[in-house]
This record gives sequence, structure tokens and C-alpha cells, in this order.
Amino acid sequence: MLTVRNLKILQLPPISFTLEAGQGLAVMGPSGTGKSLLLRAIADLDPAIGGVFLDGRSKTKVSGPQWRRLVRYVAAEPGWWAETVREHFPDPDGIATKLNSLGLSVDILDKPVAILSTGERIRLALLRAMADEPKVLLLDEPTGPLDETSRSKVAALIKAHLADQGTVVLVTHDSEFAQRLGFKVLELGKS
Repeated sequence: MLTVRNLKILQLPPISFTLEAGQGLAVMGPSGTGKSLLLRAIADLDPAIGGVFLDGRSKTKVSGPQWRRLVRYVAAEPGWWAETVREHFPDPDGIATKLNSLGLSVDILDKPVAILSTGERIRLALLRAMADEPKVLLLDEPTGPLDETSRSKVAALIKAHLADQGTVVLVTHDSEFAQRLGFKVLELGKS
């Protein structure tokens, strides 16, 4: 269970919510309302006042690296630190089925990251984030540049994470995508 209690980030009013294992939350609102800041604060990447708890344990009682192994943040523009895709996966041969489920072929593993499309990089970043099975995924616009076929495949992967008792908080401007997933909605920037 992920619990956010009176989390105060910069200009945002205090935010509180609880998600059980297998549940998801879509954070929506106009650009500049702090949606990405919320995800980064939950991931312990940016400072915030208030509490964030996973299964009753405060993030302040867990080292930052350990917290981020359990609560994984995927940025809208994910970072890449090595030349090829393969170098970013602990078990690249073990992800072949998941690559196919996202419409990617296994040969993408040996391609330089620099030549991949934005959509390919986003789908690969999602797989990379899920590789060691974190309990919580924090996804910042995971379908923004994707076509409808790829969106459907990403939705299926997210649903599989939820079915495995994972939790997902995602930032999106796509209310239809949030509905398709059956997520609760947290609207930021509304008076």
C-alpha cells in the first residue's frame, strides 16, 4: 500500500491519498501545476514536507537507493547512460517476451540508444523500470508521443503490473487512457 499524507511541494496544497496493491492513480491537470514534482517527491528525488509510506514504512526510514528500488520513477524523457540498449538491462535475454509485447523486436537490444525514436526509448524505459519488479511505478507521461497501438500495449503492461499487486501513479493529459486503466484521478490546479 502506498500512502501519501499531507505532502507539501512548493506551490501545491497538501496532497493525501492511499493506493492499495493493484490500484492506480492518474494525476491530471494543466501544464505547470506540479504533477511531475509530485512524482519526484514520492520517489525521494526532490524535497517535500509530509509523509510518504510504503506498506506502512516511511520513506525517511529507508535509504534513498533502497526506496527507489521499491518506488521507481520513469521520467517523461528518461535518461540513458550507455551506448546500446542491452547495457541498460540486468538480464537483456530475459526480456524478449516483454519486448515483443510492446511491439519491439529483440534486435533493438543491440542498437545504439541515440538512433531510437522517442516512442521506442519511452517503451524501453518502462521495461527497464520494471526489470527488477518494483512495488510502485511512478510514470510521467508514459504514452505522450505514442500511437494508439503502442498506447494499448503500454496499457496492457501497466495492467499486468497491477495484476501482480503492483501500484502505479501516472501523470497524463489523456483522460481516456486513465479511464481505460480504471484509475482513480487526482486533479491538480483546480480551485
